[in-house]
Amino acid sequence: MKKKGILHPELSHLAASLGHTDYLVIADKGYPLPNHVTRINLGYANNQPTVLQVLEPLAEEISIDRIIVTDEMEDISPDRLEDLKKRYPHILLEKISHHEMKELTNHAKGAVKTGDACPYANIIIVSG
Repeated sequence: MKKKGILHPELSHLAASLGHTDYLVIADKGYPLPNHVTRINLGYANNQPTVLQVLEPLAEEISIDRIIVTDEMEDISPDRLEDLKKRYPHILLEKISHHEMKELTNHAKGAVKTGDACPYANIIIVSG
């Protein structure tokens, strides 16, 4: 039995399977995910877990080249963006439009759906 790290078997497998420059989406509860992208639904209640709660153990296990966020996060949920910057000052944040994020999601290796209710909380991890 695993004692530390990511305990969820599918999430652990997805993290281990990421290659250089692969995309991993961590989505809020309302983000539309394409049917062809492998998804893991971790949301079990409103705001449980949040995008940042899912990112935390992933950041300990995988190499992250950069994190993609949307311009809308900066405009609508600036506190979330600041929290992300404070937690991960060493990781480059790239901002794109929400529409561009939806396009990139089509090319993701996988996606994790959370219960996060923060508007535009979605991120894309680009593996390093």
